[in-house]
Amino acid sequence: MKTLLRPMLSLFVVLSVITGLVYPLVVTGIGRAAFSREAAGSLIYKDGKAVGSSLIGQNFDEPKYFWGRLSATSPNPNNATASGGSNFGALNPALTDAVKARIAALRDADPSAQLPVPADLVTASGSGLDPEISPAAADYQVARVAKARGLTPDVVRDLIARNTQGRQWGIFGEPRVNVLKLNLALDGLARGAV
Repeated sequence: MKTLLRPMLSLFVVLSVITGLVYPLVVTGIGRAAFSREAAGSLIYKDGKAVGSSLIGQNFDEPKYFWGRLSATSPNPNNATASGGSNFGALNPALTDAVKARIAALRDADPSAQLPVPADLVTASGSGLDPEISPAAADYQVARVAKARGLTPDVVRDLIARNTQGRQWGIFGEPRVNVLKLNLALDGLARGAV
């Protein structure tokens, strides 16, 4: 037994150092060198202060802002420590009732909106933290945001177009609009900074 104990302990210490210290330091160093912005959390800054991440949605509920995808996290919306979906299936009556209530709330917020309500405005993403909406979801909100800010719908649509990202590498996913970046651009427009 004593002859086995020393090699086992030595192997344990060596592997602990390699997997617990060396490997994490090497991977972190490569990440910071090759992807410095992403390794730092993909933070978005306004006036030198971090206001959020481009990877995590934020809760906007004022009429002058675009509203993002709903968050299924609890107890607070967009809680990164509680990432997860609601797990309601498509046939679950609770999901149907929640979607109907959300559609009614959107219609109440802007009775003039005649477009069909995009699904991403009334359903939560799988993570509950989605920072982006479809261009259709942004377009649905144009009249409300333009009216609340005293802008023409064309000015707001132009801002959406400038903040719309295409498909990943031109083939994967769908076009999308980061809500935080769009709202910051709206605030910048109001200050004349865009």
